[in-house]
Amino acid sequence: MHTAIDKLRELRALHEDGLLSRQEFDSRKNAILDAAYPADVPPDIATPTRTGTEIGLMATQEVGPAHRRYRLERLIAQGGMGEVWQATDLATHAELGHSAQVALKILPPRLTENALHAKLLIEEAARARQLAHQHIVRVYDWAQDPATGSYFIIMECLDGEDLDTSLAREGPLDLGRALDVLTPVAAALDYAWERHGLVHRDIKPANVFVARGGEVKLLDFGIAARARADGAALEAPATSGTAGYRAPEASGGGGPPTRGLDVYAVAVMLYRMLTGALPAGSSPARPDALNLAQWDVLRAGFAPRPDHRPASVTELLSRLRAAQGPSADELRAQAEAARRAEADAARARAEQAARDAQARKVAQAQAEQRARLDAAAKAELERQRREQERAAKAAAEAARAARKEALRRQLLERRAAEVEKARLEREEEQRKLAQAKAAAAYIAEQKRARQEQAARAQAELTQLIPTPASPVADSEGVLRDRFGDAEQKGPELVLLPTGRFQMGSPEHERKIAMAAGSQPGWLARELPQHWVGIEKPIAMGRYPVTVGEWRMFVAATGWRSSGEVDWDAPGFAQTDRHPVVGINWFDAIRYVRWLSEVTGKSYRLPSEAEWEYACRAGTKTAFSFGDTISPEQANYDGNFTYNGGPRGEYRRGTTPVGTFAANPWGLFDMHGNVWEWVQDVVHDNYDGAPLDGSAWEEGGDQARRVLRGGSWLYTPRYLRSALRNGFSAALSNDIVGFRVVRDLM
Repeated sequence: MHTAIDKLRELRALHEDGLLSRQEFDSRKNAILDAAYPADVPPDIATPTRTGTEIGLMATQEVGPAHRRYRLERLIAQGGMGEVWQATDLATHAELGHSAQVALKILPPRLTENALHAKLLIEEAARARQLAHQHIVRVYDWAQDPATGSYFIIMECLDGEDLDTSLAREGPLDLGRALDVLTPVAAALDYAWERHGLVHRDIKPANVFVARGGEVKLLDFGIAARARADGAALEAPATSGTAGYRAPEASGGGGPPTRGLDVYAVAVMLYRMLTGALPAGSSPARPDALNLAQWDVLRAGFAPRPDHRPASVTELLSRLRAAQGPSADELRAQAEAARRAEADAARARAEQAARDAQARKVAQAQAEQRARLDAAAKAELERQRREQERAAKAAAEAARAARKEALRRQLLERRAAEVEKARLEREEEQRKLAQAKAAAAYIAEQKRARQEQAARAQAELTQLIPTPASPVADSEGVLRDRFGDAEQKGPELVLLPTGRFQMGSPEHERKIAMAAGSQPGWLARELPQHWVGIEKPIAMGRYPVTVGEWRMFVAATGWRSSGEVDWDAPGFAQTDRHPVVGINWFDAIRYVRWLSEVTGKSYRLPSEAEWEYACRAGTKTAFSFGDTISPEQANYDGNFTYNGGPRGEYRRGTTPVGTFAANPWGLFDMHGNVWEWVQDVVHDNYDGAPLDGSAWEEGGDQARRVLRGGSWLYTPRYLRSALRNGFSAALSNDIVGFRVVRDLM
């Protein structure tokens, strides 16, 4: 256990390293002194209750921008880097896809008062958001509170306590318990390094959280740094880490960060877990829980030179386990087993000696009896011997016949099994052949249907616009416009028929969505269900606009992104055939205007009614292929299911367009992959919505525009044809793209 003096020394080291403000240092110092030397306070004098915090926040207070509000519930922790609150997500928890209870890490304005600090916070949140591991606390997003000017990071809310608190309450741990706690930490650090090239740089008991059920989570990758291929490290403080746990090379500021920093910190933390104190001086005392071989391994963990340490925390723990000899209980058990074995052997030897003596007596008696036998007795014995030989021979013949019969039966059974196996294999081949033929017939039927649909749409279009300039689609109904006299072409378009459909969701679909976790407020947006007529012929993008198509726009216009997500490197692998992301609504408007100029045709974003009409493609079910969905039909978080559908792969990023089957009208990725911008302003429901398929741009929330279709990050209930979402028109992220519409008359 730390004494008050030890705690004050550590606190002063944190302050001198710049990790605690003077005010926070004084506050914690006074708390330690009050706990160690309590004053005699009369019981009738009440201690004043502190309702606020250093940043000025209070329980029940709401923080965040207007469209993303959080209600503070209780203060979990506070320190020099700000405060951590448990909060309730009031408005956008379903939009983000996480639970209502979250943790907010709120930084004081003084730490983000210039643009560089704010940019570092945003980069931290974006980097931490990619760390999806069961033993790393999950980061959802970041935001800024306009009232206090404070930035905050939205994180997974945990129930339990950090290891620092646990050690202060329980005292030192035994080696087995300590290794059980650190094994998940090692797995989390391996994942961060191998998948993202990140070193934590601030491993300590306060950053290891033990949940109520025993699950271990690693906290605060806030000062983690990435080792780049060119050898340069991502910007991070030269003195990143906590005094006592910081490796000697961390203060030098030279070279990229290595895994040795985390190995050093974990070795120091393990020493504290076993002894209750940090290692003192260059020759600390060996913990009682370690033998000499294990002590050599642990000292190698916090060796001054990085090249003398194990390569990773996993290797450090493996070497400790390998050096662990048998326990006292195991040694006693081994000795007891050896004693019992020796006793059993002695008994066996005595019993064998008794049997040998008895055998000798019998042999002697038989010899004496044979000596007394006369010639007649000897003849009788000879006769008996011959009878016995005949009986033994007959028994041997019977045994051979029995074995032969058993072998024959086994052979017959094996042959019967082989015949049955061959029959089953033939039936399986016939079934697969039948399935293949059925699939080929289905594909041919679908292709024929699309060709007939394209022919009908082309005929309808020809009747509506009987001029030489009418668009001509190929055999599958696909149309592409050239850029003037250039060889470049615009996006692939599909001709859509005119008609009427019911927009919104029926009651039975909303009940299923509620069972899958949808909120009543979201489902109210899909009401009232109403008839809409699509009377003007249009052609819609066969796919969302791709990275390659956006690259032509950037090269032609010199457009530059104003958001936090880089469209060309969004954080996951992509090619020119992936849908472009990192595009806000105004960027999409710039693209369709440019496309109209270079092709001489009228391009625009679809209205919300046109989008749902095209997505349904004549169907009335939750999805264009039925009332359930699987990860083999669309790109979404396959860890979740909808209406009895199967689980499957969670791809953690976009997939190339056309990866999944098209809907009945030949449109791809209408469900999942990326949310898609439409022209309409966000309204709470369909009361007063246009009935002619035009965009609804009057009233509503003019700062936000409608998104449709769901994305790779979301659960399957967000992919329904009727579902409506909204987002700030000026913002962009890695889950939003768009597709285009071309007017045909």
